[in-house]
Amino acid sequence: MRICSLLPSSTEIVYALGLGDSLVGITHECDYPPKATKLPAVTHSLINHAGSTSREIHNHITSAVHGGSSIYGMNQALLKKLNPDLILTQELCEVCAVSYGEVRKAARLLPGDRKILSLEPTSLRAILETIETVGEATGTQARAKKLVADLQARIDKVASATKNVTRRPKVFALEWLDPPFIGGHWVPEMIRLAGGFDGMGKEGRHSVTTTWKEIADYNPEVVVLMPCGYHLGESLAEVKKYTWPPEWKGLKAVRNGQVYAVDGSSYYNRPGPRVVDGLEILAEILHPELFPRKHTKDDWGKL
Repeated sequence: MRICSLLPSSTEIVYALGLGDSLVGITHECDYPPKATKLPAVTHSLINHAGSTSREIHNHITSAVHGGSSIYGMNQALLKKLNPDLILTQELCEVCAVSYGEVRKAARLLPGDRKILSLEPTSLRAILETIETVGEATGTQARAKKLVADLQARIDKVASATKNVTRRPKVFALEWLDPPFIGGHWVPEMIRLAGGFDGMGKEGRHSVTTTWKEIADYNPEVVVLMPCGYHLGESLAEVKKYTWPPEWKGLKAVRNGQVYAVDGSSYYNRPGPRVVDGLEILAEILHPELFPRKHTKDDWGKL
């Protein structure tokens, strides 16, 4: 089977199922595992974000999406040359990947029947189900079942340890700096399972914008920065350039030194196997008395 993955998360799933040799094409954003970057990329960004601020990037993307334009391009000639049997894509977020419509349009140009599998998880359980779905589509059901069982066991271990905690700190997951976005989909669930309370995010719902006044009114005890599409080093560089609003210094989390930055791209933004690492990282941050640190400074750190 020849597989083309149009999502960084599905690329990770393909490799986790031992199907790396079957993968023939990826996206320009697929960077894990590192060997995946050697494969041909069938997509590219239509917006140059180099040197742009968070606000400028947001405005560029919003303008393009609202104007009916795609922010990603697809190399249809390359896709035809790669000749995949299975194409993994999504419809969940127009900002996260090339649109489903574009994928279907490109697939129609290929001779014969092609299977397009759209992965749409909005929760941890649904992420595990996408692994099973890919396993079924690729004949690797046994591997998928074992992988899912292992990941579920790790999730259950965290949930069991925090089930009866007496202190659940108020957490704010900051998914974008300017304008501030509230972490959505599986992130509020992760916060709850890790022993925190998310009074701004809604489990299973989209990430949404908020205001610094609303954040100040909520007054979180812990702030976790996880800008979408940014690895930890990139997030820290963005923080240095950002001018925090007046409300920032008044937050309880800031006053008490409880502001953290994590590798959002690896562990929170992509619905793949490593979100379980993200859950464990949150548990280390929120309840170090229960979860001695095992993840490195490349994964998360205190600001």
